[in-house]
Amino acid sequence: MKAFLILSILAACTLMSVQTPFPFRVPNGFPPPVYRFEANPLTKEGFELGRKLFYDGKLSIDGNFPCSSCHQQYAAFATYEHRLSHGFNNQFSYRNAPGLFNLAWEKEFHWDGSINHLEVQPLAPMLNPQEMGEKLEHVIYKLNHDKEYPALFNTVFGSPGITTKKVLLALAQFTVSLVSADSKYDKMKKGEAVFNQYEKTGYGIFQEKCEGCHKEPLFTDLSYRNTGLEVDSTLKDYGRMRITGRKEDSLKFKVPSLRNVFLTFPYGHDGRFSTISAVLEHYNKGVIQSTTLDSSLRKGIALTDNDKFYLIQFLGTLSDTAFVNNPLFKDPVLGKLTVDR
Repeated sequence: MKAFLILSILAACTLMSVQTPFPFRVPNGFPPPVYRFEANPLTKEGFELGRKLFYDGKLSIDGNFPCSSCHQQYAAFATYEHRLSHGFNNQFSYRNAPGLFNLAWEKEFHWDGSINHLEVQPLAPMLNPQEMGEKLEHVIYKLNHDKEYPALFNTVFGSPGITTKKVLLALAQFTVSLVSADSKYDKMKKGEAVFNQYEKTGYGIFQEKCEGCHKEPLFTDLSYRNTGLEVDSTLKDYGRMRITGRKEDSLKFKVPSLRNVFLTFPYGHDGRFSTISAVLEHYNKGVIQSTTLDSSLRKGIALTDNDKFYLIQFLGTLSDTAFVNNPLFKDPVLGKLTVDR
């Protein structure tokens, strides 16, 4: 009888630790992801824990600045309307928060590539006194003394105790799952939609004048380029050179994806452009010459008013409404959601 009871308890524990697979699907036409899923296998439980952490203010010093405060789903996980992100104690970051999507295809993160792994990225905003302003030991203390987190972490990782590594792995399970690949453009590529004449014309102009940097299907080549912007006199941000220390990297910033571009305004590493039209006019007539200017922009990009009109029509096809409304990615506090894909 006693042996039967022990076996029953062991069986129950085994069942409790079983993880539900959460497969990562590579969209049609996308290259293989660079993220190493074998080192952090996706599970339903891990994804849900990561999502809970992403929306939880406990990761910030005063509870008011979760990851989601600067990365809002309705803005394709960018910061809606604000040039710079708001942080602790009424401070601002010195860059415009980029949208979070298709991160599985990126090797480096931030505008200057200062982070070389997705699982390390959350440390930068968490520890930045201008953003979330916290200390790791305090974050771990709060999570360990929470009524829900210890059991959730134990379920996901199969061992008691919450550590920094477990927090970062869980967050990565959520953020790497943020895939945007269901726009009208994607449907057109799959033969499920047809561009109207304006969009078709704009697509042709895009392929001729823009695709050198904004390569399909990610709509970025993930390179660092000087696009002829004047240095902000207050921020004094020289981009990639801050990381490499090389003068030849001065004013180079990562090429942003144009997916969801209608939703991620304002634009540029410091959010200086409030409209897409302003960005296009910069390339048309506003490029500032310098020794590190990208060679493709020595003469700017000649764009007529018609070109700009058609380009904007095409860029509108890159908005992924399914992504920004996907209940899988919403704040779990808004309702108990079932992860099923």
